[in-house]
Amino acid sequence: MTHHPIDDATLAAAERLVGVEYTETERAQMRDNLSQQITFAQQRRAVPLANALPPATVFDPRLRGFAMPAQAAMHVPDDAPPLPDADVDIAFAPVRHLSAWIAGRKLNSERLTRIYLDRIRRLNPLLFCFATVTEDLALEQAARADALLAAGTWLGPLHGIPYAAKDVLDTAGIVTGWGAEPYANRVPETDATVVRQLAAAGAVLLGKTAVGALAFGDIWYGGRVRNPWNTEEGSRGSSAGSASATGAGLVGFAIGTETLGSIVTPAARCGVAGLRPTFGRVSRAGAMALCWSLDKVGPLCRSVDDTALVLAAINGFDAADDGSINAPFGWDATAPAKGMRVGYLAADFTDPRDVAILGAVRRLGAQVVPIALPDLPYPALQNLLHAEAAAAFEELTLENTDDRMTRQDPGAWPNSFRKARFLSAVDHIQLDRLRRRTMQEMDTLFGTIDVLLAPMETGAMTIIGNMTGHPALALRVGFSLQSTRQMPAYLNAPVQEAHGPAHEVPHAISILAPLFDEAKALTLGRALEQALGVAARRPAVD
Repeated sequence: MTHHPIDDATLAAAERLVGVEYTETERAQMRDNLSQQITFAQQRRAVPLANALPPATVFDPRLRGFAMPAQAAMHVPDDAPPLPDADVDIAFAPVRHLSAWIAGRKLNSERLTRIYLDRIRRLNPLLFCFATVTEDLALEQAARADALLAAGTWLGPLHGIPYAAKDVLDTAGIVTGWGAEPYANRVPETDATVVRQLAAAGAVLLGKTAVGALAFGDIWYGGRVRNPWNTEEGSRGSSAGSASATGAGLVGFAIGTETLGSIVTPAARCGVAGLRPTFGRVSRAGAMALCWSLDKVGPLCRSVDDTALVLAAINGFDAADDGSINAPFGWDATAPAKGMRVGYLAADFTDPRDVAILGAVRRLGAQVVPIALPDLPYPALQNLLHAEAAAAFEELTLENTDDRMTRQDPGAWPNSFRKARFLSAVDHIQLDRLRRRTMQEMDTLFGTIDVLLAPMETGAMTIIGNMTGHPALALRVGFSLQSTRQMPAYLNAPVQEAHGPAHEVPHAISILAPLFDEAKALTLGRALEQALGVAARRPAVD
């Protein structure tokens, strides 16, 4: 590609795009040698780079001097009530109960799989939460799980448990379309590492859950994924289908991914427990890359205990993922929350429903500690994501195939990718340095508290925690009446309220923990879940 000579007017206009101002003399110095800079960029663009190819610089959330926290022996009580008579009661049971019934030969995987397949057939036309249903494969895997158990082999807590994988995780011979029209017919040849790990644990793949196009939002080429508590609104994203299917009792659990809120946000809206693991704990090999320094894989479940059981199965170092970190995982679910130091940013607790949770934490015997972070431009860190995402899908912008994507509003990926071409490389490096400063501040903060409580809709903690790689658990803590909400145009934008009747929908909180210390968030989350008694509520869609 050739480019035209650059004049002073062009340079002056370009300056406005990046917020700088040069003199006429300075522009004259640049005119002649800018052409080489442009040529280098064009030469590089002529070399196609696969989505899976990461940058040479690999993000590591561990600062100098980091010590891996000790992990308790894995212990989640496997007590379960008698097997219910009604299929719907079985469908909504937590994994630990399903597991106990299967291990105790009260329930077999084939029956459980058929229960979920029947529910998917009935409710998916309302929720649009499945992109692909793998009925034959599921029944085949269920039969294998039952045969193994009959022969005396039990593979662990996920043996025979049906689940669904977000449609950014590769499944051999099964369409993995990333929610976007340009990739709707993409069929990978191999399974993602997480899919292989779950198969080894005996889990049964029901299908692929719908994902907001290229892991943003809840709109995909099959429609908009719906919130089972109010089917007039979306389930938010981008693990939209995973959260919706789990909340509606269509799966035992689901796998999601998060770059900047895509597990915890739909978990909050759909009333499920979503666990975003520490960056590097779970392999992303075979997962669509949106942002190599931010992407994470984690579970969405109907109880806190279940998230730990799933995390234990998918945890582990993987040489196929350059960001993978060797970290053990364990959690004693009987550990008390009493005595924990629970921090909170007072400025973020403006909603009375969130303030009430502070009281619930105190009643658990934990110490609630007001904390503060420096006043830094944390939302600006989002430009790191925009740059990486635009690089991951550069071909869409350069080839104009982004026009095929359904969502084309100012906050959608096509526009974000185009705008990202005007981001300054110098500013990008400076943002990366601000990211390191933020990591240092969070490291200091977690030296004084055990966990950090954060509202879902207020403050910058979703941005901060993702940028620093810290784990977070989102769980419902109550319900409120809300009119139908629209998908915000961008992260931390106000959620628009639409006119219409009010619906009872979940209200959630998030709990952040130190790096690789998910157990602390799980301990407080489990205690809150039991004390508040809201986890067993079922959505209106059923």
